[in-house]
Amino acid sequence: TKIDKEACREAYNLVRDDGSAVIWVTFKYDGSTIVPGEQGAEYEHFIQQCTDDVRLFAFVRFTTGDAMSKRSKFALITWIGENVSGLQRAKTGTDKTLVKEVVQNFAKEFVISDRKELEEDFIKSELKKAGGANYDAQTE
Repeated sequence: TKIDKEACREAYNLVRDDGSAVIWVTFKYDGSTIVPGEQGAEYEHFIQQCTDDVRLFAFVRFTTGDAMSKRSKFALITWIGENVSGLQRAKTGTDKTLVKEVVQNFAKEFVISDRKELEEDFIKSELKKAGGANYDAQTE
């Protein structure tokens, strides 16, 4: 497996740019090459890419924080659908190292096969735990 580093880096930088409407991008397989897949401004549209028969990597920007400070947090999500073969599952772990050559800044990484774990609130709460100070505690 190899990766199209230039194309993937461009997609990655779109998500990292706070001025960009793009908040997620997927990296998918084109034969044995990892290439940029879909991208979008709505997290719901990302979830629709995660079907039972695909494996993909995603880089997603979430806005977290509280009244005092809003900040962007990034997640690297590896999605492996339920119907993906054992061999492909095993290779996905190795292939992730290629993706990480491009996607270097993220607060937390997730490996998900269950759509419930893709819920935005679940991911955001995990990112919050990884993220240090929680000023919301004063208002709870």
